Amino acid sequence: MTDASQGEGRSGRGEQPLDADRTLHLRVDALRADETMQLRVPAPPEPPPGGGRAERRRSARPSTRERAGSVTARILGLLAPLTRRLAPYLRPLAPYARRLKPAYPRPGRSGWRRWMPSWRQWLGGTLASFGLLSAFLVTAYALTDIPSDLNSYATQQDNVYFWSDGTPMARTGWVQRQAMPLKDIPPDVRWAVLAAENETFYSDPGISVKGISRALFRTVGEGDTQGGSTITQQYVKNVYLNQNQTVSRKFTEAMISLKLDNKMSKDKILEGYLNTSWFGRGTYGIQRASQAYYGKDVSKLNVSEAAMLAGLLKGAGLYDPTLSKANHQRAEARWSWILDRMVKIHKLTPAQRAQYKTFPEPLKSNPLYNTGEQSDYLVELASQYAKKSAHLTDQQFDLGGYQIYTTFDRKREKALTDAVTKARKKAKQDNPDAAKNGHYGAASVATDGRILAVYGGPDHRTQGYNESNATTVPAGTAFLPFVYAAGLEHGVHKTRGGPATPVTPDSVYDGDDAVPVTTPEGPYWDRSGKKVAAHNDGNKSYGEITLREALAKSVNTPFMQLGMDTGLGQVRQTAQASGLLSTSIGPQVPTLSLGSSTPSAIRMASGYATFAADGTHTEPYSVRRITRNGAPVALATPSPTRAVGPEVAKDVDQALTDSFRAAHPGVTAPDAAGKAGTADQGTTDEDDTGRNTAAWYAGTADSVSTAVVVYRMDLAKSLEPLPLKGLAGTSPDTVPYALWSAAMGLD
Repeated sequence: MTDASQGEGRSGRGEQPLDADRTLHLRVDALRADETMQLRVPAPPEPPPGGGRAERRRSARPSTRERAGSVTARILGLLAPLTRRLAPYLRPLAPYARRLKPAYPRPGRSGWRRWMPSWRQWLGGTLASFGLLSAFLVTAYALTDIPSDLNSYATQQDNVYFWSDGTPMARTGWVQRQAMPLKDIPPDVRWAVLAAENETFYSDPGISVKGISRALFRTVGEGDTQGGSTITQQYVKNVYLNQNQTVSRKFTEAMISLKLDNKMSKDKILEGYLNTSWFGRGTYGIQRASQAYYGKDVSKLNVSEAAMLAGLLKGAGLYDPTLSKANHQRAEARWSWILDRMVKIHKLTPAQRAQYKTFPEPLKSNPLYNTGEQSDYLVELASQYAKKSAHLTDQQFDLGGYQIYTTFDRKREKALTDAVTKARKKAKQDNPDAAKNGHYGAASVATDGRILAVYGGPDHRTQGYNESNATTVPAGTAFLPFVYAAGLEHGVHKTRGGPATPVTPDSVYDGDDAVPVTTPEGPYWDRSGKKVAAHNDGNKSYGEITLREALAKSVNTPFMQLGMDTGLGQVRQTAQASGLLSTSIGPQVPTLSLGSSTPSAIRMASGYATFAADGTHTEPYSVRRITRNGAPVALATPSPTRAVGPEVAKDVDQALTDSFRAAHPGVTAPDAAGKAGTADQGTTDEDDTGRNTAAWYAGTADSVSTAVVVYRMDLAKSLEPLPLKGLAGTSPDTVPYALWSAAMGLD
């Protein structure tokens, strides 16, 4: 760039400024060497007279226009070498550039036409915009990668539970999904979906320009959302992106769809779409939707049912016909429209369409997991254990894909459930008033800790309260073996602070009724100032009796005294080491020895299993193995611990064997050991009549321990046990024993 006026027009550093009315001549060599550009420098406005100091400071600063001119001059100076280098190539374009150069207002025009660009300028601007847009799209396509990770909605699956023999037990999870190969989905089902969502799927490039334009217009222009996506776009949204209706998400969706359409076959995309789409009722995928709405596999759907399911893709909340009358009307209209569309695209003949005039009503509710059977209680126990022992968060577990292999024995579970169901039915016939609030908790636990069967309640849908795992009623005299074991293990103290004296099964205690409980200092007094004394069943006295015989005959008074002699702290520790939860152990007072603790049926069975396992205790567990999509998941399994010595466990087990044989001499079960137990309100001098509120039977056979409890409780009012009123039957063939023998296979 050169200055035509040389000495007069230059305004560089150290030179005189231009006069206000002078013209600056700049020669633009890059365009034409013989032409100059004239820039008129207007005269600055006259400052108002009498300006103050601030005004003088402002006037001394260079104006915005001057600063802009200076910046422009520097930029042009930097571009000068490049301009000279490109001049030979740009010179032929100079005439066209002059024509495209806008001149406003346009000469030779009048009115509003003076301000309108010429057709050449319109054409140039359009071509330039199209070129820039094309370059942008090509660059965006090249830079867009198909994500390697699917999002959580696409990976979320069912959790599958298995019986101990490996057969499926139940499926659960927030998402109900089972992937189906496209070959197993009938063509009518596929085309019903395509007719509803994207009839040109097999011929389009993966996106719909018209649909995207309409969606962008509504999203940007009206603040609304609009579909218009192809099945490829919907699949991309399902598995790679999120459901946010934003311009950026729609653009990314389009780019990935174009690339995916070039890399994946149409059949594979359709298969993925059908397996990941939301159909309502907690289901993802056409297979689960078919089961949830029609109770059948997708392979058995007819075209009419397929059309109804295809209509749900527009929004299950609006088109599930069971939700409301308005939904039913919308669903029926869309079902009819889809069938008509199938005729239009030649996938149904008019004659075939005429066969479907009646709307195919779906099931009222999802039958997949709404069983209400005992398996629901089993699933509840197993899921809680799985999350705790595998250190899984609720979020991780709810994503699904886990295969949970439980310890539950299908045959034992059926035998226990059938027995309790039969007992409930009989109770309703014989004593309907008492049966109304009757509860039956039962559990079978192996000596190695495996929970084999539980009875949780009549129906999980109406009673989520699990009776096998409830710690609500006292153990009563079923607790006596733990007192016996504590005495044999730790000995007794006849003097305060003195050495322990060993106790054997043949140690003799006073078995009379109402014998006062003593301490090394004398009788034990309660807070009301009365001596505390235990009572035997029926207030019967037995005189001097060995501990082994007292346990076999369930004599209470020796064990209340044994607990005091051993130390109630030792009794508590032994019960906990054997399997009872610390939170269920009763207060550390004399009645602790007579069963004021409230163990669950599972824990009581686990405690008795400890004695059958030579004194080693293994925490009860319900899951033996977990995998996720076939890969093993680390699971913390319990290890056996020593609760009492082997000889002590053998002595306790022998006493329980004597108890079983004395009560049931006709039963041929050589290794069976167990005893009945009752919980009475009133086991001291304060109430010598007693009030039976719970009946237990716990025992072991074939290395399996089972505990059964029957009680009454009005859950709508309180957790206070009610009198049994004959609900548990009469000794020796009580209802708990009948259920125990059925569960153990002895009846």
